[in-house]
Amino acid sequence: MLSDSLIDQILAALPDRRIGVLGDLFLDRYLDLDASLTEPSVETGLDAYQVVRVRSYPGALGTVINNLAALGVGTIRPIAFYGDDGEGYALQQALAQLPAVQTRRGLLVAPSRRTPTYTKPILIRTGEQPRELNRLDIKNRTPTSGAVEKILIEYLEACWGEIDALSVVDQVSEPDCGVVTRRVRDRIAELAAGTPNKFVLADSRENIFEFRNVCVKPNEQEAAGYPDGPQMFAAENSRPVFLTLGELGIHVFHPTGRETHVPAYPVTGPIDIVGAGDSTSAGIACAVMAGADFEQAAAFGNLVASITVQQIGVTGTATPDQVRERWRQVSE
Repeated sequence: MLSDSLIDQILAALPDRRIGVLGDLFLDRYLDLDASLTEPSVETGLDAYQVVRVRSYPGALGTVINNLAALGVGTIRPIAFYGDDGEGYALQQALAQLPAVQTRRGLLVAPSRRTPTYTKPILIRTGEQPRELNRLDIKNRTPTSGAVEKILIEYLEACWGEIDALSVVDQVSEPDCGVVTRRVRDRIAELAAGTPNKFVLADSRENIFEFRNVCVKPNEQEAAGYPDGPQMFAAENSRPVFLTLGELGIHVFHPTGRETHVPAYPVTGPIDIVGAGDSTSAGIACAVMAGADFEQAAAFGNLVASITVQQIGVTGTATPDQVRERWRQVSE
């Protein structure tokens, strides 16, 4: 499905491509803990872990953004909100490191919302692999206001005619508590119906089959929520379904009834699957924007993910040089 010339075609096209990314923008905060410095708390007697480094990255939607930027997409237009808080400030700083990201016409500072944050303590012990301890989450658990929804929809409408594709990341499980509320999802469906040739790819933990007129990318667990199966959904929705199968790859279901299995690329050694789905989404969107068909796009998504899962203790990305080198390895 992939070839040397297609890899070059995709990577060469990306600097001229423009993509919108809409969804839940999280802060991924890693706390590196040096096990040799652990000391007992005087007050409680419990272990007091000692943080020796703090690393902050855009997460959830930000992971897709990171991957798009690393692959070389020329213009990335995020549409999301974050809170007027310290986590939001750290998120701004992390996004500012990505020159392709345009933050002026799509990111809303919403004082009524908290910046969703995954805090990941990483225990580092000499001679051992770093080990992630219990994660600490900050999320919004009240519905997003109509005023915030209205602004997000206005941002989407304003950029719709200026982008080549849209990637949607519906990360928040609590109904209507994130960026991709029912109202926002309905507006995406309306815009996509009016521009059927614009590629839109949606990823969602809880509502994947609530999307309409767009391609969707469920995993096996998410796909189980649609009793008639992904093939029937592809036919009813008139858009392909990319069913991700982990180490087995991706199964592409077309509205016509055609199905194609796209195998994953083998990976050896330790792996970290955090963010693998987001890197796959970025790869698929990049390939389609560059003229690849859906099976080729799935293969490119698998190739990108085979690079990112080998990056331990961090949500990985893949650069064009890494993509070419990985392709050289697997094509031999």
